[in-house]
Parts: sequence; C-alpha cells; structure tokens
Amino acid sequence: MWGITETLVANIAVSICAGFAAHHFIRQFIPVFVERRLYGFDMCKRDKEKIAEPMGVVAAAVYLIFVFAFIPVPFYEWLSQNILFAGAADNRHGKGTQIEREHFPYENLLSMLAGLTETLFPFTILFFQFLFQCFPLLFYVLDLRWRHKLLFPALSSLPLLLLYLVSRHPTAMVLPNFLHAPLGGISYVELGPLYYLFILMLVVFCTNAINIIAGINGVEVGQSLVIATSIALFNIFQVFRLSPDSAWHHSLSLCFLLPFIGTSFALFWHNKFPARVFVGDTYCYWAGMTIAVCAIAGRFSKTILLFLVPQVLNFLYSCPQLFHLIPCPRHRLPRLNTDTDRLEMSMAEFQPHKLPLVGQLCLRVLIRARLVHHEEFDKDGERWSRINNLTILNFILKVFGPLHEERLTNSLLAFQFACSVVAFFLRFSFACLLYDTVN
Repeated sequence: MWGITETLVANIAVSICAGFAAHHFIRQFIPVFVERRLYGFDMCKRDKEKIAEPMGVVAAAVYLIFVFAFIPVPFYEWLSQNILFAGAADNRHGKGTQIEREHFPYENLLSMLAGLTETLFPFTILFFQFLFQCFPLLFYVLDLRWRHKLLFPALSSLPLLLLYLVSRHPTAMVLPNFLHAPLGGISYVELGPLYYLFILMLVVFCTNAINIIAGINGVEVGQSLVIATSIALFNIFQVFRLSPDSAWHHSLSLCFLLPFIGTSFALFWHNKFPARVFVGDTYCYWAGMTIAVCAIAGRFSKTILLFLVPQVLNFLYSCPQLFHLIPCPRHRLPRLNTDTDRLEMSMAEFQPHKLPLVGQLCLRVLIRARLVHHEEFDKDGERWSRINNLTILNFILKVFGPLHEERLTNSLLAFQFACSVVAFFLRFSFACLLYDTVN
C-alpha cells in the first residue's frame, strides 16, 4: 500500500539527489557565467573579483526538473493499478475501472500542478530582466516601476486561488475563546472574498520579503533555508498528527518544499562567506514564491506568518523608505569600512523640512523610539539630517556596532532561528490557551 509515508521517503531521496545535482551544475556554470559577462562585484569586499550572477537560476532550473519528475510519485497507488491507462474494453467487461477512475484524486493533482505553475513566476521576471539587459531602450520606454512588478506575483497566484475557489475550501477564521462571549457566542468569522485578498497579499509579501533582506554573503539563501526547514518540520509533524485527508495537504506542501531545501543548500554552499556566486533577484523571488505556495497548498496561510517574523519586522521598519516618506537610496546594504574590514550602517541624507508631513512624523517616532541612528549637520548653509537606512541589517549594526560580514549574516540567521522556535511554541503550546482544538 502506497501512502503518505512512502511519498515522504521518496521525496527526501529526490531532494537529496536534487541538492547534489544543483551543486554539480553550479560548479560547472560558474566559469560559463563569468565568460558570458554574467557577473557582479561584491560591494562589501576590498577586492573586486568577478562573481557569477545570477546563479539562483541554475538552482531553480534543477528544482523544477526534479519536481516535475516527482509529480507521479504521490499518485503511485492509482498508477500501479492501471486505473488511468485502462481502456474502454475494461469498462465493458465490468472490471469497475470507471468507478475507480472516479476516485482518482484529481483535485490533489490539480493542486500540485497549480502550485508548480505559480513557482514558474520567477522565470517570467528573469525573461524581462534579460530583455532589459539586451535592450536598455525597452526599459526606458516601458518605465517599469515597483508597483508594476507587484502585479506579477499576484497574477501568478490566480491558478491556485481559482482551484481553492472551485473546490469550495473553507474561507472562515476561527476566533479565540475569549472573543466568543463578547460576540454573542460566535466561534468563527466567514471572510469570503477577504480571504482571497489576504492570500494575494501574502503572495506579494512573500515574493518580495526575501529580496529586501539582501546584499551580504549568504543572507538571502540562509534566511530562506531557516524558514523552509522550519516549515518542513511543521509539515512533517502535521502529517503524522492529522487525519489522512488533512495530512495530504501538508504532504503536498512537502513535495514543493524538500527539493527547494536540497537545491538551496547547494546554492548556500557556494554563496556563504566568502561568496563564489551571487544568487540574484531570481532566487529571491523564487524562494518567496515557493514559501507562499507551500503555505497555500498546505492550508496554513496564517501560520506561515509566524515563521516570517523577521521579514515582517523588516518590512514594517522599511516602510517609510519603501513608500518614499523618507528618501530611499538605490542600495541600502551596509557599507564596508576598508580600514577595519567591518560592515557599518549605510546612511540616508536629507533635509527634514522637505519631507512630507507623514514622513516628518515617521522620522520623529523613529528618533524618539531610538530605532535609528540620527545625526544633524550643516551643508551649504542649510540644516540636514542623516539616519541609517531602514533595514534589519542596519538595525543590527546600530545595536551591536560594526561587525564582520560573516558575523552579521550569522546574527540575522540566529535571530531567524530563534523566531522559528518561538513560532512553534506559539503554534502548539500558547494556542491551546486560546482555542479548544489546535490542529
């Protein structure tokens, strides 16, 4: 009997193979990328060596190959019985093939295919980046801005959302016990269309969350690995804890997640300090989209936010610059002090009186809460202000002072790991105090 356990074992084996394959091809393509002028320079190093970029494309391509090859494995039970390959003659002889065919989990197969369709989104971004590099005039004519780029992940999530809609899956939110009495005994709230709006916002957030904590060796892949491993442990725990029908969704989430961990670990091996490759924006989008797909397919779209606390905090901290309430430079990564070989806060300079009113309010709040390093100075006879760029990496440097690049990466990953530990506690221990049943 082929079940979820057998699928999980096969998935682990395939993921290990995907990791070794990604490691091999990354090594093979490093000189090819440099020869084809696909490289960048490490802004946090004294020596400006050519580093192959974007190597995340290779890892993503290996991932897709192995995941596509893995599609039949969860449905081996039906394939082994020749249910899908039986001809009309079997039906005429009364072998019951038609009845068995009707029991084939088409919805599960469609969920897997819809999720794969969504993970193809980063390759769309890569295609546009290729066009813009080859035809700079196209970028100038189209004048694509960030608000345009936000449409891509939202549109790519439509197949999975449509499947969720036609399958009539629940869109209600269970309320904690302490709200039942004040609300007249109501135990849940039906969100309806608001739930789908939440899913769209989750996809857009996840797709960009990894990308705005970037710029130093290993940080993009490192945070993705910690998040993905935490989600994988959560899924495995749920697979052996819930009923088979509910466990299937977590098993499907693992089908996307474990090969991602395998290929990302291979990429991290080459991207950690000192980096031999850069992952590029494509990896950041792919990682974020994969995490979002796993959450939607696994039916834990609210729990996923517990594993993304550093990314949520970084987004909230960055909002004044992301929405241009405070000037936002093109690169906000920490700057290298060549004398000490340590990273220091990168700064933004501006005239406070020229900020919009909301920007001035945000600046006052940040200064009074001591969330930024603030300096005032005179320039051309006018008063200027200087604050650190609003990213979690710069905030760590504000709190602990200048750090070596490797130590800064490890500090962020340690914080990410600590947040995952707290997330498990909140999800399974603290939640018991708020709800009668914790699934």
